[in-house]
Amino acid sequence: MAFASALPSHDHLFLGTAHDAHARRTRWVVALTAVMMVGEVGAGYATGSMALLADGFHMATHAGALAVAAAAYGYARRHAHDPAYSFGTGKVGDLAGFASAMVLGLIAAAIGIGSALRLFEPVTVAFGEAAAIATLGLVVNIVSVLLLRGGHHHDHGGHGHHHDDHAQPHPHAHGGDNNLRSAYVHVLADALTSVLAIAALLAGRYLGWGWMDPAMGIVGALVIARWSWTLLRDTAAVLLDRSAAPVAGTVRALVEAPGDARIADLHVWRVGPDAHAAIVSVVAVPGVTCETIRHRLAPVGAVAHLTVECR
Repeated sequence: MAFASALPSHDHLFLGTAHDAHARRTRWVVALTAVMMVGEVGAGYATGSMALLADGFHMATHAGALAVAAAAYGYARRHAHDPAYSFGTGKVGDLAGFASAMVLGLIAAAIGIGSALRLFEPVTVAFGEAAAIATLGLVVNIVSVLLLRGGHHHDHGGHGHHHDDHAQPHPHAHGGDNNLRSAYVHVLADALTSVLAIAALLAGRYLGWGWMDPAMGIVGALVIARWSWTLLRDTAAVLLDRSAAPVAGTVRALVEAPGDARIADLHVWRVGPDAHAAIVSVVAVPGVTCETIRHRLAPVGAVAHLTVECR
């Protein structure tokens, strides 16, 4: 069994390329969401609107989750060069996203149950006042979505280096900041529940459909639960080092295409928003070395930390 020669030491900085910009965007949205959350919850109690209360409590969970996201950005940056983290702190955002998704799921259940009970025990709702507050909340949600949307849609750049040659980032490496995605999904879902609340309140005021208010609360709870499950699934996959199938497929194809080597064991997993690590164990004909395999894999910008073993 042959191994590559010793390589220069390097850090494991696997934060996203726009890490600091995303952190600033998230802090702004935390402030906006917290202010509006206080207003909506207070107005919901004052007007008796379950839809408005659901939207307010939903926004409260967002404020908390967004605060966790902002804290995660700070923690990841502060400890980015800490050698105690073997593969850096690039997955801290996934941990924050997983935690916020769990809380979001619990709140969805609470809102759904509360709304279902309100269907059987209706109360008087000040539809006009509640609709005005919900509209203001929607405006805040839209501003928050726009703040995060820029970062969400531009978070596709590569960042990192190969274990062997400190290669420069590849701009087309596929990745995604699940911490920013979590924040984006939170405010997007909140905007949707605001729309549902407004529709329910207007239907109650002008059509006399009082049942629409708790019904929209239930719909909002289902929407929140849906987003929660999606975030749980995707962040858990990263936290459990699930194999990155597309990247693994590319690695296998590049190594085995010439026909003089085959992969005996392959591990590819995500270590940051734009970065993957790979351990490639190769059985090759004489003359094919670890350096040969590294050269073949150089174009795979998504692999920021590469370990090659040749047998």
